[in-house]
Amino acid sequence: MNTVKVSAERDYEVVIGCDWSSTLIERIKNRTRVAVIVSTNFSPDLTPLKNLDCELHLFEVPDGEEGKSSSTLLNLWSWLGAAGFTRSDLIVGIGGGAVTDCAGFAAATWLRGIDWIAVPTSLAGMVDASVGGKTGINSDYGKNLVGSFHSPDSVLIDLNFLNSLSLRDISAGMAEVIKCGFIADPEILRVSQKCTAETLLSDQSSLLDLVTRAVRVKAAVVSADFKESFAREALNYGHTLGHAIEKYSKYQMRHGEAVAIGMVFVAEIAFARGAIDLQTLQLHRDLLTRYQLPIAFERSAWQKLAPLLALDKKARGNTIRFVVLEGIGSTLRLDDLTSAELDAAYERISS
Repeated sequence: MNTVKVSAERDYEVVIGCDWSSTLIERIKNRTRVAVIVSTNFSPDLTPLKNLDCELHLFEVPDGEEGKSSSTLLNLWSWLGAAGFTRSDLIVGIGGGAVTDCAGFAAATWLRGIDWIAVPTSLAGMVDASVGGKTGINSDYGKNLVGSFHSPDSVLIDLNFLNSLSLRDISAGMAEVIKCGFIADPEILRVSQKCTAETLLSDQSSLLDLVTRAVRVKAAVVSADFKESFAREALNYGHTLGHAIEKYSKYQMRHGEAVAIGMVFVAEIAFARGAIDLQTLQLHRDLLTRYQLPIAFERSAWQKLAPLLALDKKARGNTIRFVVLEGIGSTLRLDDLTSAELDAAYERISS
């Protein structure tokens, strides 16, 4: 079991490799009310929690990105109000990144902020969504455009949850792990090259190492720049086009699948600008393909994707800013890309 500390507007721990229920029980003692938020398609065994001396409320939200909506949030507020939740009570989000995003935002907005704990059950949720204090929901205009910064009390990562995931979900989560390798920790790339989506779960040592390293990357960035003034933008490597593809696909693509395409896109941009060499560009393609992630997208979609880039959270006014590499482990920002450069880069990843 590993523990990573995060320092943001509050200090908290990410506990990796724990037994989620026993660890959670230790952290919710002395609470009067606890709201457990799960998705309708995932119901963890809450039996160990039912003997606690507190009111336990179970709230179900729609699965996946469908649950990150204003209507879901309104329902959560109504449930919390009807149950009489006060500032000393607690919300626990158990599920993938969509569930922890929504649960965290409900905690951030109820009574202007109450405590919450994240128990991520997907690989992407473990290394990305649950760590860092970003909470939010989607709007009709894009992903995560409505939200707040509100750190959890703690994040509890039980790797046993991954045993129930499909290979597709493992691969999608690995996109976020690999991203951390490119922007900050080359050792992640080396360890990832030893595994595949099929073998990762049977290699518990590598799995624990990869999750811990990815969480450490995010914790270091978040601790230095909590509210994404500049440095934290590095964590959005591949996300500018990735979020646009997610919206274009009506969220039928996994987040990690879209980000994988986005990483190859910005790698093409960086290579064209001379910021990275051909070997680094090819490593993007080889490593993502190793985990059965897409590295190309339909050529005809560009006309609709290009306008969506302007909705990216890094955009300032009419300027779209891209995070690119200037070598493995180092990032820079480009805000002077021409339409011709973007068109050419997309053409090189078109299928």
